[in-house]
Formats: sequence, C-alpha cells, structure tokens
Amino acid sequence: MRPIDKRFFRDNFLGLSLTLVGVLCLVLSGVSYLNHRQLGRFALASGGGLDGADIEMLERQNKAYERIADVVTPAVVSIQSTSVVKVQQSPFSMDPFFRQFFGDMLPQFNVPRQYREHALGSGVIVSPEGYILTNNHVIKNASSIDILLSDKRTFKAKVVGADPQTDVAVLKVNAKDLPTANFGDSNSLHVGDTVMAFGNPFNLSFTVTRGTVSALGRSDYHIEDIQNFIQTDAAINPGNSGGPLVDVRGQVVGINTAILSGNSGPGGEGGSIGIGFAIPVNMAKHVMEEIINNGKVSHGYLGVLPAPVDENFAKEFHAPDTAGALVQDVTAGGPADKAGLNNGDMVRKLNGQAISDDAQLRAMVTEMNPGTLVTLDILRDGKPMTVRVTLGERPTNLAAQGGPRGTSPGPAEGTLKGIEVQSLTPSIREQLQLPENVEGVVITQLEPNSPAAQTGLQPGDVIESINRQPVRNVIEFNRLAAQAKGRTLLRVNRQGQGQYIIINPSGDDGGDDNQ
Repeated sequence: MRPIDKRFFRDNFLGLSLTLVGVLCLVLSGVSYLNHRQLGRFALASGGGLDGADIEMLERQNKAYERIADVVTPAVVSIQSTSVVKVQQSPFSMDPFFRQFFGDMLPQFNVPRQYREHALGSGVIVSPEGYILTNNHVIKNASSIDILLSDKRTFKAKVVGADPQTDVAVLKVNAKDLPTANFGDSNSLHVGDTVMAFGNPFNLSFTVTRGTVSALGRSDYHIEDIQNFIQTDAAINPGNSGGPLVDVRGQVVGINTAILSGNSGPGGEGGSIGIGFAIPVNMAKHVMEEIINNGKVSHGYLGVLPAPVDENFAKEFHAPDTAGALVQDVTAGGPADKAGLNNGDMVRKLNGQAISDDAQLRAMVTEMNPGTLVTLDILRDGKPMTVRVTLGERPTNLAAQGGPRGTSPGPAEGTLKGIEVQSLTPSIREQLQLPENVEGVVITQLEPNSPAAQTGLQPGDVIESINRQPVRNVIEFNRLAAQAKGRTLLRVNRQGQGQYIIINPSGDDGGDDNQ
C-alpha cells in the first residue's frame, strides 16, 4: 500500500474537506434524531392512591359488600319458565277481505295453533332441600321451569304452590345440600337503610345492585291485591322479579317484584328509573310456610276498609294526631262488625304494637292466620276503647264491580255544587252490586272544576251521609247540600265499600263549621 504524504492532502484538500463536512452532517443528524426520539417519549403517572383513616373505612365498606355478594350469590337462581299458548283465532278471521269472500265458511280456518312463550325471572334458595322463593308472575301457567345456579348447575323445578294475592310462589328442585340465603326481619327495616338487589336483569345472569330503602308500606300502585311494598332505588329491571333484596347482614328482607319505568331496555322493556318494589320477606315467609305446610294460603281478615289519617280526618274524628288507620267501612257480618267496630273508628294499636297507617294495619292482619284473636286499641270520637276481634279468612276477591249510571238534577251552589245525583233504585243497586244496607244517592255527573271532582269523587259513587246526617233520597241530599258552605264530611260508598271524604273548597281550613 502506498503511504499517504503531505502532497496527497494538498492535492485532495477540497475532496477531503467535503467528505469531512458530510460526515459531520451525518453525525449531527443522528444526534438530532436521537434527541427528537427522547423528546417524543412520555412518562406514565406513578405513585400510590389516597390513604388515611377515611379511605380505609371505605375500603372496609367495599370488602363488606363483596362479602355479602360472595355469600348470597350462590343461593340466587335464574328461572326460565316455558308455557304453551293456544291461539284459537284464525289470522284471517278479523280481515274484512277474507270475510267478504268466505262469509260463514270462515270458521273452518279456525284451527288451534300453539306456540311456546318464555319468561325470565329470578329466585332465591331458602332451604338446603331445594325450596325456592320467587314471584307468581314469573311461573304463572308454566309447563316447564328450568333453574340455573351460579355454579352452572341446572335443575328442573316443580311448583309447590303460589299465591296470586301477594305474587309469591314456591318452587322445589330435587337436590340436597344446596346453598341458601337466610331470612331477615322486614319489620326492622328503616328508610335510608342500605340494601342490595340480586337477580338476572335482561338475562344478565347473577347481577348485584346496591341502593337504599326509599320508603316502606307502599300500597298506591295496585300491583297486587295485598300490597305493603318496600320501595328501593337499588336498580331492579325485567328479569330481577323473584330475586332477593338483602340487607347489610346478608339476610333476605324482600322479594323483588315490580318497578316503575319507561321503555328503556332492550326490545322496549321498561328499565329502572330508581323506583323498585319488593314484597316484605315476613309476608313472603308466611305465604311460603302456608303453602308448604297446608297446601294453600289463608290470610287473616278483619273485615274493614282502612284509610290513612290526614289532618282533616284527625280533626273531624277528634284524634290527637295522624297516627293509626281510619275505619272507612265495616263489612256487614264480618269479624270487625261482630266485634263491634264502627265506621269512623281509628285503630291505633294491634296487639300492643302501634299502627302508623292503614298499610301497616293491612299487612299485619294479612300476615296472621284466620282464627287468631287480636286486640285493637281504637279511638271512637276521641275516646280510647279496646276491641277484641277473632280474624276471619280473607276472601280471594274483595272488589265489587261497578255498573251503569243514571242522571238527575243537583245543587247549583255551595260546597257540593256541580254534583248531579239520583236516588238509589233496585235496578241501580243491582247494577252497582251494592249490599242491601247501603242507602244514599248515586252521583251521575260531576262538573270537572267542582270542589267534589277535584277532591276525587266520581260518577257511580253513592253518597250515604253529609256531615254525619244520613242521605236516603234526592230531597234529603239537596237539603243537606244547601247547608254545606265550608268544610264538608261525606260518607261515600264506592263499588261496595264505604269511605269518608272531606271536601275543603278554596283551601278553606274548615273552621268549626261541622263540630
């Protein structure tokens, strides 16, 4: 190899210089690229979460909820019931086009068809031998019932019995040593208590939601014949029906049964808006025991129509406060009638336990067995009395049916203006299915803006008395209605049941007009 001397550098200075500049540029570009890569990187946040005594308390609370879910979930079941529905009507029978051509020959197309209808619900195992509590509407008319446990085991279930009046049903699977949930005491619940709802909403198996007890003794929505619901804002959705409502001790305090909702779920099913209802477990337990031990359900029956006591009723019937239940109507020949209870009595205690309202009285009576002797502490025109009643058996259908209405003139002024009435006739009595002991005038028409209409009176109601004065015909009604200038107490019979109604026109506080 030829040695490189000074002459080489002199002769090639320009080329070497350009080469050196190029190398330096490459080095600088590499450094810039590396710096750019480093500047483009980012660092993830690091460090621990919050701490302190308050955070530790929340962590302990979360662990408690997790523990409740772990204990209860194995006892929750998913229920799928199948019923066979027979359709007798031909799809052509209501079509005018086919009727035009086939006429009377159309019935030959009326061949019965069948299809299977599926219902999804929930339940809770309450006995190691396989007894399951759920809702009657989940398994009503079912020909086949499939049970799925959280551990993926499946069983066929049979219906032991059901009570449509409370919407409670008892199922049985052929198994032993099943996981169970323990009963709590629904009477110990308070508004604001934390509860957890378990079930299978929208077929999302074994879901748990948490909320509070929003109210107790709800009975305003005509969901079932016997109503005393726990209201909760724990999310309850279609598919939750029959699942347990559980307290913070992991005990079942209710059976989820209904919701108020909009059409927000898949397929248009109503979803939760934070208002759900559960059957108190004390009532459900009583029904279950009756079904298992006796093969049927018998509820206690007092034979009265109870109502809440507001300030007007308390003042009218000389009660010191609004606690208790007002006896709106006593069923003729019923247990209360035989014991001497009267319309207008206020029940304050049952067997020594204070009665807060009509829902509590109704619930306590229906949870007792027929033949039970109970002691009622009552107020009669403000005077305390004690009445002992032997409960009867609640009839399966207490509601009377209404009927057509007639027409008649009515008062033109006063508190009862805008009411048109007619005297009761045998025909009207039969149409309204009223007992023979009911006397009065039937409302045939109401002006919408009249005080009576705004208070809740309606056509078909029978006015039996005005300010405790009996009304037997239109003449007596007109005379007494003309005297009604302020707060007015009416005795009204609606569909066979009597009740008191106070009409307070124009916000009048009533004064002492009717004392």
